[in-house]
Amino acid sequence: MEEKIGSVKLNYDFYSGDDSYSDGDVENTILDIVKESAGIPKEERTAFLEKKIEEKNDWAVLYHLSEIRKNILEWYDIRDDATVLEIGAGCGAVTGVLCEKAKEVTCIDLSKRRSMINAYRNTDYDNLTIYVGNFKDIKLDRKFDYVTLIGVLEYSIYYVGGDNPFMDMISRAKDYLAPGGKLIIAIENKYGLKYWAGAAEDHTGKRFDGITGYDGVDIVRTFSRETLEKMLMDSGFEKTSFYYPVPDYKMPLEVYSDKRLPKKGSIKSVSANYDRERFLYFDEVKAFDSICEDGLFPTFANSFLVVADTDKKGSILDSEVLYAKYNSLRDFKY
Repeated sequence: MEEKIGSVKLNYDFYSGDDSYSDGDVENTILDIVKESAGIPKEERTAFLEKKIEEKNDWAVLYHLSEIRKNILEWYDIRDDATVLEIGAGCGAVTGVLCEKAKEVTCIDLSKRRSMINAYRNTDYDNLTIYVGNFKDIKLDRKFDYVTLIGVLEYSIYYVGGDNPFMDMISRAKDYLAPGGKLIIAIENKYGLKYWAGAAEDHTGKRFDGITGYDGVDIVRTFSRETLEKMLMDSGFEKTSFYYPVPDYKMPLEVYSDKRLPKKGSIKSVSANYDRERFLYFDEVKAFDSICEDGLFPTFANSFLVVADTDKKGSILDSEVLYAKYNSLRDFKY
């Protein structure tokens, strides 16, 4: 069964009828907002969404609709003739920028409501197809140049289950890659400095949960750089490139790389906790200064963006961008 919203195709062949992964009724509010925005000229849409975000003053609305979200991949070089599979596309915060860059984008998401939000939000793109259903149940008879897991790998227990769900998720994603393809992962660092400094773990809401090994937590996991790199190598990837979104991958205003790491004075503000009270046990900015001076930023960065290659030579264009910076306060035309 298929539905078309604007130019976007939605496929329900694998949909179970259960939107079990949800932020609740606020998603109805978000759906109403994007339905209204779909009738607004594209150049005026960002200002409209920003106004709605300010009016609603709700973290879920900000998280799903903020244009800042797309910064995680806006800077990255994707071939204009490439195909992309976005696993766990959610409400489409990153989908639009993928549609702008690639020839064809295929999304998968558990939730029909979120997929409809994605479709209305990106209604102008005729190169977008969204499959509604669990990734492990969906069978696509094709390969892609890029596969993305943006804020998804940590929920592999929920998506695929089994004895080793994280390796299974990586392996399943890798199976969809064409020769020379790339897997792109965005995820929190379990040892991110903000968690030592008093920020609650993003998924459980408890302080130090990741640092102390998620004792008693059975739904989510994040990883250190070393563990994440080993998982990818053990899954058969030949090369990994690490990038570091600041303050994190959710609301990135800067993206560093191993070839251009922050120096003392580069990190100028305390990381936000967004939807809950933030404690501050020490001067986080001064701590980052010391960490940067000692060359330890990759260990304590709050988030990772990882590009894993199936080919050690990188047969698809490697990004030549070493560092990106965004100013979210500029008017749309700038």
